[in-house]
Amino acid sequence: MRAVETNAAEAPVRNAALSLRRGLRILDLVADRTRNGAPSVSLTTLSGELGTSKSTVLRLTAPMLENDLLRRTADAGFTLGLGSLLLGQSYLEGIDLRAAAAPFLRRTAEQTGLTCHLVVPDGTDIVYVDKVETRGTVRMGSRIGNRLPMRNTASGKAMVAFGDPDLLGRVLATPATAVTEHSITDDDRWRQEIGRTRDRGYGIDDRENEPDIRCVAAPVLDHANQVVGAMSISGLASGFRASAVRELGDGVVRTALEISVALGSSSAQLALARSPR
Repeated sequence: MRAVETNAAEAPVRNAALSLRRGLRILDLVADRTRNGAPSVSLTTLSGELGTSKSTVLRLTAPMLENDLLRRTADAGFTLGLGSLLLGQSYLEGIDLRAAAAPFLRRTAEQTGLTCHLVVPDGTDIVYVDKVETRGTVRMGSRIGNRLPMRNTASGKAMVAFGDPDLLGRVLATPATAVTEHSITDDDRWRQEIGRTRDRGYGIDDRENEPDIRCVAAPVLDHANQVVGAMSISGLASGFRASAVRELGDGVVRTALEISVALGSSSAQLALARSPR
């Protein structure tokens, strides 16, 4: 009898947990679809993706609509609400890395005329947390909050080369997708590229993620001298020529060291003191 009572008491908890998971899944689906250009996500789509009824989706979305995490659109679909934006903004403002890097990104963008990005690692992906463009900068498709596989990005290579030794294996364990004809899908070639990244101090994305974009990135360290992100410069390959990579790459390394010093990295401070100006 007692076991039956215990199971009955646990049922509401299990149901609440399931509802929470489904609600979070809805937020994730809406965020993913709208981030990729959809103006909204229909009730039918959400019902199909969750494998549940439309009435269940409406029940799950009701508290999110009340708290403005979601909002209904004119076509009766769903998109993210202001509450989601505020949550995301609070998260970004809580990242000391972003605040510390901001003046260095602005300075670099103004000096080079290229787009500057700040990214953080998330598993085997990178996530953009800041982006700085100048008036003459070619507009790029990257947006704050976007995520990309480390494998095809200069920032990913920089973080793999100087970060957790286990990260290389985890990245290589993920499926390699050729995004452009220049993407490196061969594991041995990619290992060699990580070795070169470690030797020169910065990673290079030579049109591997976007057909006409070249990018250079260096790792950023925190007060514990651990890799917490990377900063990069990107531009059209026609303007950011391969012959300029070394000079600009050295500048990116120095800027990443300056950001790291601002975060309290002792090893970055030592490296900066030893590097030529």
